[in-house]
Amino acid sequence: MKLTILGGGGFRVPLVYGALLGDHAEGRVTAVALYDHDPARLTAIARVLTEQAAGIPDAPTVTAGTDLDEALRGADFVFSAIRVGGLEGRAADERIALAEGVLGQETTGAGGVAYGLRTVPVARELALRIARAAPDAWVINFTNPAGLVTEAMVPALGGRVIGICDSPVGLGRRIARLLGADPARARVDYAGLNHLGWVRGLYVDGRNELPRLLDDPTLLESFEEGRLFGADWLRSLGAVPNEYLHYYYFNREAVRAYQEAERTRGAFLRDQQAAFYTEAARPGTSALAAWDRTRAEREATYMAENREAAGAGEREDSDLESGGYEQVALALMRAIARDERAELILNVPNRGTLPGLDDEAVVEVPCTVDSKGPRAAPVAPLPYHAAGLVASVKAVERAVLAASTSGSRRDAVAAFALHPLVDSVTVARRLLDAYTAAHPGLSHLR
Repeated sequence: MKLTILGGGGFRVPLVYGALLGDHAEGRVTAVALYDHDPARLTAIARVLTEQAAGIPDAPTVTAGTDLDEALRGADFVFSAIRVGGLEGRAADERIALAEGVLGQETTGAGGVAYGLRTVPVARELALRIARAAPDAWVINFTNPAGLVTEAMVPALGGRVIGICDSPVGLGRRIARLLGADPARARVDYAGLNHLGWVRGLYVDGRNELPRLLDDPTLLESFEEGRLFGADWLRSLGAVPNEYLHYYYFNREAVRAYQEAERTRGAFLRDQQAAFYTEAARPGTSALAAWDRTRAEREATYMAENREAAGAGEREDSDLESGGYEQVALALMRAIARDERAELILNVPNRGTLPGLDDEAVVEVPCTVDSKGPRAAPVAPLPYHAAGLVASVKAVERAVLAASTSGSRRDAVAAFALHPLVDSVTVARRLLDAYTAAHPGLSHLR
């Protein structure tokens, strides 16, 4: 099988390749095509992958290039992990929002809207190119904002595009282990949108074990989400939120912490990754060793401002293990290619799964996957506080999609102004003016 990675020069590509190296079964991926518009980044990542594959006789072959149609030709799976505007664009998103006193995070708040406005047109064009060049391929989308971008690609690709995220998987695993359960045997009741969901139950042999966690303050505050949100608030919710909901529940504290930080997250990653790509290009340097060091620092500093605002302290070893989006992607490919039934939390069209949203709305819910693709499992309605937040954010996503189609500044202003974390239409207009001045990728708005 052939896997094409869009954004093949991206820093996290070695995670995907590392997962593939551990798969030796029949029907595995045997060829990987990296596509990127930046040849220098492609070369650096290809060097990392070459070192990863050393000593593994059946390692998937790797090709790298800047010709999209060539990369797509013959692909069985396409993994989309592009970043329109690069990390410089992310840093600008954060800086502009924080200057207005609102959140600039890349998927949440004003920053997420700006990122979506410039990414959706590119994602739609990619979807059309994939449909022409590799019509039978399954597309796994990890491009942020993942739910919004997946919804933008559905008209061209139908049910063959699936969004993934490691956050809900990692959260479910941490909860299961806290409760002494095997994560592989636990069923997680999770529902919402990408970066906007809640674990409402964790079932082992038919029994919901989550109340046992919520009743134990010491156990609750022994893992990252418990420290972020606090035991009292989690008990009030009767659920464990995705970590990104910290931006909503503690918005003032988060914004203040980001304003006071020496550098925003985007600026930190921009500088960190620039240093990595420079080092990886040097003759005689181990690109893999440089990548390992950079990744360890990246994981240790994840959501540092939120932890500081919450007084949660440094990340513990148990917090550093994400859900492993590369493992989610591998499990998804195995289930489809080998007809191996898998239970995964994915971003898929609603189709009546989550009450209160239309069928076309992409939601993040548990799914059963086999050779026919994912089928969302029925979920109970969200409580009013969560349903209202989900509906508001979905309205924002729809405004982004509308603006990306119409090129209308009115639709774009609505996308900013309707967001729960933007508190003024006047601020929304100023944000759009600043973002269009900063990003050539928003020149389609008029």
